[in-house]
Amino acid sequence: MSSLVLESSNGVCGDCGSEAESSKKECTSCDQKQEDGVCENSSCIINTTSAIDTISDDIDNINISDNNSSTDTTGCNNIPVCANCSKEGANNICNKCQSVKYCNAVCKKVHKKKHKKDCEEYVRLAAERAAELHDEKLFKQPPSPHGDCPICFLLLPSLPTGRKYKSCCGKVICSGCAHAPVYDDQGNEVDNRNCPFCRTSKPTKEEMIEMEMERVEMNDAHAIGKQGYHYAEGISGFPQDMDKALELYHRAGELGLSKAYGSIGDAYYSGRGVEVDKKKAMYYYELAAMKGSVFARSNLGIIEHRSGNMDRALRHYMIAVMAGDSDSLKYIKELYSDGHATKEDYTKALQSYQEYLVEIKSVQRDEAAAFSDRYRYY
Repeated sequence: MSSLVLESSNGVCGDCGSEAESSKKECTSCDQKQEDGVCENSSCIINTTSAIDTISDDIDNINISDNNSSTDTTGCNNIPVCANCSKEGANNICNKCQSVKYCNAVCKKVHKKKHKKDCEEYVRLAAERAAELHDEKLFKQPPSPHGDCPICFLLLPSLPTGRKYKSCCGKVICSGCAHAPVYDDQGNEVDNRNCPFCRTSKPTKEEMIEMEMERVEMNDAHAIGKQGYHYAEGISGFPQDMDKALELYHRAGELGLSKAYGSIGDAYYSGRGVEVDKKKAMYYYELAAMKGSVFARSNLGIIEHRSGNMDRALRHYMIAVMAGDSDSLKYIKELYSDGHATKEDYTKALQSYQEYLVEIKSVQRDEAAAFSDRYRYY
């Protein structure tokens, strides 16, 4: 997956995704249609119901209640009581806030006007808390999704050309180890076309495809994502089929390939194989970023930048820089030049990028990068 810059890029090797069909039904709050559990009426408060479900435990201490309590807390057990008539055994929950109960629909209707203000306040606070919790996860620095090279044990670079996937053994090795000469036990240089890790002979194109198919059967996330890319682009003997590509991208993402979700985000952002849907694109970019995809993180920064949300853009760029994205460093410089970031912000970004370079640099990788841009790692 590549950075948005001006236009969203196409799917990139190693992502995955598919979409489930949705059905529509009546909204229980405003009688509008619902799709995928979300009311099409944007002003309908029931759109925040799912948020309430996940965080109700966090806001139990908020003192929002009607004159009549919906729960009897005087005994050892909490017995639900009707918020309207105070009868015990209430099990008819308010559809919007889900914080009070009624014995039947009649009591719910009678109490509706009295409960409305507290209900809306409860929903508002729930939505705010849900957004806070989401941002806590979104802006947390994730670990590198690539790990260390299994040969030199240095951190694998975030730049795709700095690492190579081997279909024979399913290992991802750094560009330096992929290019480095190989010596026998006598110190003589030997043919280095074999896999540096498992020493399998370099396969033909047909043999490589067969190896990849075997890796796919073994639920190898990288192989699945790569096959998704083949279907997306119609290359390596695969027919162009975006539906199949998205299915594979989604499967690879579920198996841990962070950039897989980024490719699904690219598809929704550009309308490739699916209708343009910026909200879904943001959802998959965020999912990829939280799992460690540097380029999905940079894309989120660009989207927020274009929307005028400079603080959020800066936070995304800073996380991407810490993971080695040089483009995000340039974007932070732009924010600083335009007065949207401080000198301290830019200094921190420069220091973070330098720390990343110290962690990934090696003489072997430098030699490989000097030999060809195919091995460039930063």
